[in-house]
Amino acid sequence: MKEQFITNTINLKSYNISESDKIIVMYSKEKGLIKGVAKGIKKTKSKLGGRMELLVANKMLLNKGRNLDTICQAEALNTFLNLRSDMNKLFYSMYCCEIVSNFGTENDPNSEEIYNLFYSFLERMSEAKTKKQAMLCVLRFQLKIMDITGYSIELNNCVKCLKKPCTSEIYFAVEHGGILCKTCAQDINKKIKIPQKILEFLYTLLIEDFNLNTRYDELATEKICDICINLLKNYIEYYSPKRFKTLQMLESIR
Repeated sequence: MKEQFITNTINLKSYNISESDKIIVMYSKEKGLIKGVAKGIKKTKSKLGGRMELLVANKMLLNKGRNLDTICQAEALNTFLNLRSDMNKLFYSMYCCEIVSNFGTENDPNSEEIYNLFYSFLERMSEAKTKKQAMLCVLRFQLKIMDITGYSIELNNCVKCLKKPCTSEIYFAVEHGGILCKTCAQDINKKIKIPQKILEFLYTLLIEDFNLNTRYDELATEKICDICINLLKNYIEYYSPKRFKTLQMLESIR
């Protein structure tokens, strides 16, 4: 008898392997990245149906395989339906989906934390009423996912002298992992000046709970959010072990 297991998953992407079958790449709450064969999924009478679509959370029953597991049953936990009614929300979600795919690993020791963050992100993005709310959701996710995966951005102290900058002239250097004070930044070529208010904004989003609204939910503008998303996008792209495919799509909604 084949070994079976149950796990909560979110669908990240899929591949065709035959006229009727697909491989579904998922992020699992218990096991990190997993791949499962959805047999007969492309047939009209498939029992799996829309539950195998991108960005759907399921409770899965799978048969354990040597290289690939086989999906036996799927119970939809959340389809995040409102994501698909707004192109901005869908594109932002697909970008964050790729972040999970690029930084997630099999048997990920942080799988539960990453799954819960991604689920909360999709839930909050689905409920967003404005583009600014959607952008704030992306910013929170960018900061939190990098923190969980070990690439946290240093936004409090200078990454070289390890001291809190004593002037408002502060720089951000992707290759060094965070901010630089005026003195330490002198010898660094690739850097950008970052306003104190933006730094405080990002630091607040980083340290506060993902679902907690802050005063910046009112104070931030779409322009500020766009600048910050792009800043973090460059940071994430630099440290990603894989190339991103959604960046051009992300640029189209700026």
